[in-house]
Amino acid sequence: MKARVSFLKLGLVVASTFGLVQAELPGIASGNNDGRLIAKKLLKIKIDREVVMADDLMLKGKYADAADLYRAVVGKNTKSVPALVGLGMAYAKQFKLDAASDQFDKALSMDPRNAMAHSGKAMVQFNRLQSSSNTIIKNKESLLKSAEAECKQGLAIDPGMPEAHYTLGMIYKEQGRLDDSVNEFKQATQIDPQYSEAFAGLGVVKLQQSNLVDAMTAFKQAIALNSGNSTAHYGLGTTYLRQGQLDDAIKELNTSLYQNPNSAPARLSMGQAYTQQGNTVAGIKEFQESIRIKPENPDAYLGIADIREARGDLEHSIADLRSGLEMMPNNAVLHARVADESLKLEKLDDAIKEYRTVLDTDPNNAVAAKGLTRAYYLKANKEATGAFFVSNEYESAKKMIDQAVKMNPNDMELRLAQAKLRSMSGEKVDLASIGTPTNNGERIAYAEALLAQNKFKDADAQLSQVIGSATDAKQTFAVADLALMIKDLPNAESAYKKAGAYPGGEERAKRGLDLVSKAQDAAKQDLTLADDLSRKKQLASAIDKYHSSIYGNPKIAASRLGIGQTLEKLSPSASKDLREAIVQYRAYISLSPDLPPKELEKMNKKITSLENKAYKLELKEKKGK
Repeated sequence: MKARVSFLKLGLVVASTFGLVQAELPGIASGNNDGRLIAKKLLKIKIDREVVMADDLMLKGKYADAADLYRAVVGKNTKSVPALVGLGMAYAKQFKLDAASDQFDKALSMDPRNAMAHSGKAMVQFNRLQSSSNTIIKNKESLLKSAEAECKQGLAIDPGMPEAHYTLGMIYKEQGRLDDSVNEFKQATQIDPQYSEAFAGLGVVKLQQSNLVDAMTAFKQAIALNSGNSTAHYGLGTTYLRQGQLDDAIKELNTSLYQNPNSAPARLSMGQAYTQQGNTVAGIKEFQESIRIKPENPDAYLGIADIREARGDLEHSIADLRSGLEMMPNNAVLHARVADESLKLEKLDDAIKEYRTVLDTDPNNAVAAKGLTRAYYLKANKEATGAFFVSNEYESAKKMIDQAVKMNPNDMELRLAQAKLRSMSGEKVDLASIGTPTNNGERIAYAEALLAQNKFKDADAQLSQVIGSATDAKQTFAVADLALMIKDLPNAESAYKKAGAYPGGEERAKRGLDLVSKAQDAAKQDLTLADDLSRKKQLASAIDKYHSSIYGNPKIAASRLGIGQTLEKLSPSASKDLREAIVQYRAYISLSPDLPPKELEKMNKKITSLENKAYKLELKEKKGK
């Protein structure tokens, strides 16, 4: 294999060394030189040859052996800059970072313009980021800037160092400057076409850019140059994983992990591959190993959460996610996932808190804004009175959603979420003015907004279209879980039944259908108890139970009728109670398409009468204030 340019620059080129030997031998033989001078020159020749031998060991990846040889040279000549730089490089490759930094500092104190020493210091600073120390994590940005400056200083002195271009490429990758990173890796491979690590780095960036064709080409080139390149095997395995070639992915990832068992990214990809194969036990084991190696690794926590959630173990999932937040307290993705799962567990205040945490740091986060409105929608439905909508909490929520809409004006789902919140507060909102949904995400948001206006038939039409268009178990379960979360039990039941027909979906579908049945039964029991309390004139308690029934299953017409009638019986009458009775009677009509014409006419007359009565009471209440 061709010797790498960068390491040859550490000492003398072999040919030059032997030229020095041949030049000195005649003088030695003739006895024309002083003995001490001859001895020094012989020692210099020996030291220079040892540096070159150590350089060769570096090229072969024998870093510990190279370090021993460089150390021996430094012991004989403490001012050998090539040996000091070489020793620093050998230490750096073994992640003995403090020792490496010391050697580079010594070299630079004697030769401030030593390009390789500057490049080496940059490598050390970058490699410090592999630490899980909170101090390092908090100073990541400054460490990257320092490493970048050091690397550029070395390249300004000698732009022909492939190692320096490689290190700068890694720095740019970590900073998210992917195009700049690609350029640096390409420069490294142009200077040294045998540089396997640079091809692997190029592949990793192409993978991040979702350019799987170029990524695979780069990884295969890296492996052809050095079959022991664990990063290249990891990258190739991950590329196969992205393409759904799971057996090929696992084969390459196993090779990578044999070469480097402590690779957190390889463990992560292996966990994802096993999970996709359905081997969730092995998947969790690999995710946990990835976390052990690199705790500040959000994707591993999310991978475990996916498995726990699919098993229905949301409490355990949240606990794992909170472990991640201990390491990464500002990670918006983990906060949002905790919020989503808290919502499914009906821990509404926890969900609201987590969504607001995300929006406090990123007001532009449309996903969190949508989640927040869903949480408030459920909370408002659960409240025994309409007090929520005149509270500071509602006003604060409204401002956050309005801000998110302002920053994402073309996001139809977000505008529908805004409309849903306004509808629940009593505002009249024309959903047709927002537009017609064109994809499933928009249809779901549109259905939720319709439900907030108690337009059940129109909401059913939207959700039925979404369920019908789902083409696999994952999509169908997602719709089913959402329908269950927003208490649309009939559509949840329909979606779970469809999902259960897909291979491997039976067990999860059964769990979902059991939850639907449990919610239906609980809502019926609350309705029965509410009716009994109402007959016994225990009106306040009856209203609480009717609310509970409606929250558990908003589509029970009898609950709507019962609460409306009970609200009318309250004494003294209050405008807010009559306004709510009107809303409930309208919901009852919407849920009763087969209502006889005479009963429908009677109900509409009642609503008109209540509107007049509520208006008059509002005037009295205003005067009394």
